Amino acid sequence: MTADGHRAVSTSYDGTLRLWDLGTGQVIRTFKGETGWVYNLAVMPDGRSAVSASDYNTLRVWDLESGQTVRTLRGHTNSVEAVAVTPDGRCAVSASNDRTLRVWNLESGKEVATFTGDDHMGSCAIAPDGRTIVAGDRSGRMHFLGLVEADKTKPLQSAK
Repeated sequence: MTADGHRAVSTSYDGTLRLWDLGTGQVIRTFKGETGWVYNLAVMPDGRSAVSASDYNTLRVWDLESGQTVRTLRGHTNSVEAVAVTPDGRCAVSASNDRTLRVWNLESGKEVATFTGDDHMGSCAIAPDGRTIVAGDRSGRMHFLGLVEADKTKPLQSAK
């Protein structure tokens, strides 16, 4: 859902995203960029763009007004199950079946940190202060990781 509460974005197994008007319940725009499942999506704090996680080992940054892909983030070696964005909108965290969490600088599109777990990573979230990542893996473990600084992200440290 966008910060203003007027729109929401859905993902689908057919590779599309749909931007919805919550007042009317109508689809505003359909975005097509993948040929398979789009698992998860995080709307940026400004409500103008979003980051999707897909079955094709990638994340895409979307412009919600034009429906175009702004950039594709590559680095995972298996499907990306989840994505979260920092409150300032500068970084994203992705969780993948390749057992990694990756931190991305959204302006440059570069991966800036990686944490490798013991099992497939299936979920991730970022605390409202933007400094803590919580992630879950298929073994049932929860990982609490610290982002030292959003603009100078250092390697993640696990608090197992």
